[in-house]
Amino acid sequence: MRRAFIRASAALAAIGLSAKAAAQAAPAAGKGGRIKVVYQLSEGIDQAVRAMGNLRNHLNGAPGTKIVVVAFGYGIDFLVEGAKDARGNTFDGPVGALASAGVEFRVCRNTLTARKIAESSLLMEAKVVPAGVVEIARLQAEEGYAYIKP
Repeated sequence: MRRAFIRASAALAAIGLSAKAAAQAAPAAGKGGRIKVVYQLSEGIDQAVRAMGNLRNHLNGAPGTKIVVVAFGYGIDFLVEGAKDARGNTFDGPVGALASAGVEFRVCRNTLTARKIAESSLLMEAKVVPAGVVEIARLQAEEGYAYIKP
């Protein structure tokens, strides 16, 4: 009986140590740090419309969250000046409001080149990065960002 107790105690201690190690390996955001999230937009206007709502809801629910939107492929379309949703609404107002709230918008240079879109035709809130997928990977691996694809 005593051996069973010792084994059970050792097993519980091992579980506790594993949980502690996992918690220490997690980003510091869970311990009072700022949560960081990267949103991937790559599917076009409909995804961008959904994302605008997601981004507003995210900031309403967790106002201190650091959010970066990385757009590539057809996901950049909403960041081109004059882009409109299916109802004819432009994105410049919502993008400007989100940028004012701290959301960053990054656009893939590879996509601009492949689709022959001039950097000057982007909304002023958009920052060009060399490669969208590389930027997402970098944010996750080097800066501890969580990943969301709406």
